[in-house]
Amino acid sequence: MRLTTKGRFAVTAMVDLALRENSGPVALAAISQRQQISLSYLEQLFGKLRRHELVESTRGPGGGYSLGRKSGEITVADIIVAVDEPIDATGCGGKENCMGDDGGRCITHELWASLNAKMIEYLDSITLRKLVEDQLAKGVTIEETPIKRAISSTPVVKPIRVTAPNSVFALGNAFTKQ
Repeated sequence: MRLTTKGRFAVTAMVDLALRENSGPVALAAISQRQQISLSYLEQLFGKLRRHELVESTRGPGGGYSLGRKSGEITVADIIVAVDEPIDATGCGGKENCMGDDGGRCITHELWASLNAKMIEYLDSITLRKLVEDQLAKGVTIEETPIKRAISSTPVVKPIRVTAPNSVFALGNAFTKQ
């Protein structure tokens, strides 16, 4: 079994999101920048994660994604399955048509099927919360994102520069000078 970039990127992005779960919705562009993952690829992955209710989206200014469940309730197996990542070490894809000499399953089918079960059991035992705690224990710091305001609390004062005459008399004088 080989975990492709789809599964690795999905888990990485979900850990990034979980690290910031108390800061409100997280923009995919921010995850993309921090984790060096293509924004369009993240959009595809988060569409699948949203359909499996692992994340929720918030539209509009200040919008983004947040966890669909508590981080302690989401496992690595949930994430990998949500993005259609196969967890299968058998040569037949679990269809049991790997054809041994007798026309049945190959002689190592049970070995690979057992490995599949152990991998799923292991990935199902690791929660997103555990991965976040591991990152925090390593000293990963979460930057505080400033709140962006659409309207400034202090008005911007620009000097007005008028080139037009400001009265009828000034208008008359402007024509006589030409």
